[in-house]
Amino acid sequence: MGRRKKKKFSFVYVIFAVIVMLSAVIIDSNFGDSIHEYIESLEVYSLIDLDEDNTKAVEGSLVVDFIDVGQGDSILIRQGSHAMLIDGGTSESKQDLLGFLESENVSSFDYIIGTHPHEDHIGSLDDVVNSYDFDTILFPKVTTTTKTFENLVLAVKGKNKKFVEPEINKEYTLGDAKFTILAPNSKEYDSLNNYSIVIKLTYGKNSFIFTGDAESLSESEILKNNVDLKADVLKIGHHGSSTSTSEKFLNAVSPKYAVISVGKDNSYNHPTKTTMNRLKKLGIPVYRTDEQGTIECVSNGETISFNVDAGTYSYMGN
Repeated sequence: MGRRKKKKFSFVYVIFAVIVMLSAVIIDSNFGDSIHEYIESLEVYSLIDLDEDNTKAVEGSLVVDFIDVGQGDSILIRQGSHAMLIDGGTSESKQDLLGFLESENVSSFDYIIGTHPHEDHIGSLDDVVNSYDFDTILFPKVTTTTKTFENLVLAVKGKNKKFVEPEINKEYTLGDAKFTILAPNSKEYDSLNNYSIVIKLTYGKNSFIFTGDAESLSESEILKNNVDLKADVLKIGHHGSSTSTSEKFLNAVSPKYAVISVGKDNSYNHPTKTTMNRLKKLGIPVYRTDEQGTIECVSNGETISFNVDAGTYSYMGN
C-alpha cells in the first residue's frame, strides 16, 4: 500500500513539474528571456478596465468656460483646484482673456494647450504663459514664421519650459477628469488647421470633444482609429466653417449639445449654412459666443447645465 501511494505521488509530481516547465517555455517564448519583462507586460493589463461601465463616481463639478474672445478660441476647464486652458484667442482679446481668468481666480494651470499656430488661437497665449505658472504646455510639431508664434516660443522658453508634442491615445488627468489625445494623426498637412490638437475629456459619465480648427481630413483620420467618439458636448471645429464638422464625424460624436466660438459679424462668414443645417437637422442645441458671449457649461458627472439658453441656427455664409 505504501509503495502505491508513493508512485501516485511521484506521478502527480512529474505532471506538475511538466506543467511548470511548459509554462516557463510559454512565458519565455511570448514575453522574452527576462522575467522582469514578463512582469512589466502584466502591468499593462492592470491599466485596462474590462467592466461595462468604467466610469467612476466623482465629487464636485467640472466647469468649462467657452470664453468670448471674438473671432477666436479660448476655453477654460476647471475641476476642483485643477485648471487647463485650450487656446488663447487673438492678440486683440488679451484684456478680455486675462480679465476673465482674473475674475475666476485662476492662479495656475496644470495644462495649457495651443491647438495650432493660427493667431486667433494663440494670439494672447504668450501673455497667459508670461502671467501664470503651468506644468505642461501641449503644442503640435509645426512651426511658422509669424511674430505671434515667435512670441509664444520666447514666452515658453522664458519659463524654462518646452512644448510637449501630442501623442495619439495618450491620457492625462485633470483632478477627477481625464482627457485623451485624438489628433493630429499625421506628421504633415497642407493646412495648419489639420495640425489642431483634438481631445476627448471625460468626467464621470459626461464627456466633451474639443476640436480646435481640425478640418474634415483630420476628422476622417480620427474616425479610422475606431475610438469611442460619443460625447455630450462638441466644440464645433473651425468656428462653424464648412471645412469641418463633416456628417460622418458629427454622427459618430452624436452630441447632445454643440458650442461654437465665433465672432459677431466676422469677415470669414462663420458659421456657415452647411454646418448649421447639419446641426439643425439633428436637433442639436447650439450655444454660440457671438450671440451669448462667454458660455459656462457645468457637469456634475451625471448631467450637464449651461448658464444661458441655446442660440439660433442662423448662419453667415455657405
